[in-house]
Amino acid sequence: MNVSIAPATKDPANLRIYDAQQVAAHYAALEYLTPCERLLFGSYIPLGSAVLDLGVGGGRTSGYLSQRASRYLGVDYAEAMVKACQKKFPELEFVVADAAHLSFLADQSFDAVVFSFNGIDCLLPDEARRSCLKHIHRVLKPGGVLIFSSHNPRAVVVRSGWNRYRLQQLARRLSGGSKLLQQSSTAVLTGLRLLLALGQSIWATLRRSIPRLGSPMFWKGEGTRLDPAHGGVLTHYWIPDRVIAEVCGMHFRVESVLGDDYPRQSFPYATDWYYYVFTKCERSEFSKN
Repeated sequence: MNVSIAPATKDPANLRIYDAQQVAAHYAALEYLTPCERLLFGSYIPLGSAVLDLGVGGGRTSGYLSQRASRYLGVDYAEAMVKACQKKFPELEFVVADAAHLSFLADQSFDAVVFSFNGIDCLLPDEARRSCLKHIHRVLKPGGVLIFSSHNPRAVVVRSGWNRYRLQQLARRLSGGSKLLQQSSTAVLTGLRLLLALGQSIWATLRRSIPRLGSPMFWKGEGTRLDPAHGGVLTHYWIPDRVIAEVCGMHFRVESVLGDDYPRQSFPYATDWYYYVFTKCERSEFSKN
């Protein structure tokens, strides 16, 4: 069943971007899970769960989550995104609806709610995000889980990496079969790649740091800025302390916080965004804490 609920969004500029055919096609072409998502979905969403997938986009998470679910529902406020999902997964259920307005969903009807790809950061103004969290608490069963990711406003350091396997392959070709020459080539190429990565990291860090350090968002730990993605998406950023305080204030309990750079070590000034896992608390339980 596919239902269309009239969106009630207050960010028409963002909606126009995500409802564009070329943007929907971009997201429909994505078919991967991040290492964080694979870990958290597998750890916190039991097989046979009823799963609500908010901000489903082009269905990047639909295949994996629907395989774990006894019931799966994908929601997005962009009709073009939902149509892309329906084309990819005609057997699944998708709805055009605003995540801040989920009154059409029954109380305690889902075991897990997922809001991936930092989609919650596009719920503007703040009242829209809080409305979404209230609805999520309402539709979750007792002990149900909420998993989402969100931007870090203090991510100013850009860490550069490279494909070590490709570097080793190049060294092997240059060595002509000589193990000694291959080892030497690997050492030289690694040194050069390290210098290049350092230069790239410094340049990217400077480009990111200058506007962010001059913004109240960096110092306050929360704010809204125009993300350059897709020509400019108005986006909310907040540090983990702010996220945890707000969500726990909506009668949730935090279970896990993991940087998007997992399995690398996360750093508060280098991690671009964080993944969060919260469990629904009953009001009686919340009042005891």
